[in-house]
Amino acid sequence: MRHRVKTKSFHRPKEQREALFINLAVSLIENGKIETTLPKAKVLRPFIEKLITLAKEDTVHARRVVLSRLRNNKKATTKLFKEIAPLYKERAGGYTRIYKLPKKRIGDSAELAIIELVDYESE
Repeated sequence: MRHRVKTKSFHRPKEQREALFINLAVSLIENGKIETTLPKAKVLRPFIEKLITLAKEDTVHARRVVLSRLRNNKKATTKLFKEIAPLYKERAGGYTRIYKLPKKRIGDSAELAIIELVDYESE
C-alpha cells in the first residue's frame, strides 16, 4: 500500500532521483523543451515551476536558492534569471505545457511526452 507516499520513486535511490530531475530541469532551461517519458514530465513540472517562480524575484537570496537547487549550474541559473523569468513577470503560474506523444518508446513501450516552456522561443 502507498499510504502517505507522495513522490514517485522511479525505482531509484533518492540521490539518483534528485540528480535525474536536476538534469532534466537544466536541459529544459537550456533548450526550452525536452522529450521524456510522461511520468517524468509530470514530476518535473512542479519542480521547474517553483524555480521559475523564485526567479521572477531577482534577489541575491533567490539566486542562491535556485543555484543550490540546480547544483551550482551557473549557466542555467543565469539563463533562468536573465531570459526566462522576465517573460513570466505578469503570469501567475502555469509556465510549462506537457504534450503526450502518440508514439511509444521502442525499447520498453513507455509513453513519451514533450514538456516545454509556454511562450518561450529558444534559438
